Amino acid sequence: MLRKDSRHRVRANLAPMTRARAVRLALCLLPAALCACATPSPSPANVHAGATAPAVQESAPTSALLPKVQQPPERPVAPPSVTDPAIPRAQRVEAFVDYTARAYGVDPASIRAVLAQAETKPAIIAAMTRPAEAVRKWHEYRPIFINDARIKGGVDFYRTHREALERVAAQTGVPAEMIVAIIGVETSYGRVTGNYRVVDALYTLAFDYPARAPFFAGELAQLFALKKEEPQLDLLALKGSYAGAMGLGQFMPSSYRLWAKDGDGDGRRDLLTHLPDVFASIANYFVVHGWERGGPVVARATRAPQAEAFVAEGWDPVYPLADLAARGYRAQPGQPVAEGATVLSLESAAGPEYWLTFRNFYVITRYNRSPMYSLAVHQLAQAIRDGAGRGQ
Repeated sequence: MLRKDSRHRVRANLAPMTRARAVRLALCLLPAALCACATPSPSPANVHAGATAPAVQESAPTSALLPKVQQPPERPVAPPSVTDPAIPRAQRVEAFVDYTARAYGVDPASIRAVLAQAETKPAIIAAMTRPAEAVRKWHEYRPIFINDARIKGGVDFYRTHREALERVAAQTGVPAEMIVAIIGVETSYGRVTGNYRVVDALYTLAFDYPARAPFFAGELAQLFALKKEEPQLDLLALKGSYAGAMGLGQFMPSSYRLWAKDGDGDGRRDLLTHLPDVFASIANYFVVHGWERGGPVVARATRAPQAEAFVAEGWDPVYPLADLAARGYRAQPGQPVAEGATVLSLESAAGPEYWLTFRNFYVITRYNRSPMYSLAVHQLAQAIRDGAGRGQ
């Protein structure tokens, strides 16, 4: 997952990263969610893509902010000796070999052997710099993922794998339909997982994309460390998104290393084709980033006519409900709520939409930083649940 500045495709959130998606995610899964996507669609590099951006409200909150959701440490990035474009390329490559060997105990000769076969791909740079998601508003973005085909595909996928999914859901508290929705948004239920060699993607971005070189060089180093831990992986055959995210859940190498789970006890973690590991790993990614069992994700909200525009600095659910009500934002009657939220404003075809977003919404944004991505995942999960006859 590109943190999920990832998912959509950075999914490098990038994500479990990271995050070859239907939307070029904002590098998701990159430094946090690290998930990048494999399907052709918007990119996660735009953190607030599609959200309205009126002037920031200056009035002080009526009460103290709540604590932020505790997160795991940031993944390490490569040092300047690897990523400084003023340093000759050959010297940077050798510095990368030294850094990876020292940081992760990987044999330098094996690193050089793989890098000697890596290729720079201009198409990857083009994909990374294409602001696909930035030009879409919510009413344009939503139909990419919330449509009859994607919902039916999710219902069928859930019914086929119901027992395994529900077992993971019971263990972790992450709903089965949420796991399915992530797979549906990221890779259309495994049909579109990416056609770039992961080595080529990360090599290109580490040495030919200065804007994100520290992150991607760090992920390239993590890829070699992953190979050391999962010897069955063939680095030169491994395929994924243009941001280096791989598998049904589009995990970046660091997310794979840190949060992938052996879902059936066979002694390996295979996020490429082995569904028990995929289900357990997506759920674990959510748990590690703070998922609350049974907690709400969002509530449709109203905005008082006199309310000033509200633009949060991030998606941390740090505002007490009383504070938001004093600002003019309240959940509509009957909507599930929790103490601690923030406000999401989106442009729909009928005009502005307002949502209160809670802790579990914030966790989805760790998979991909785009709030539209997170809301689409949630709404797709709801549609799959209802379509499978599991609606509350």
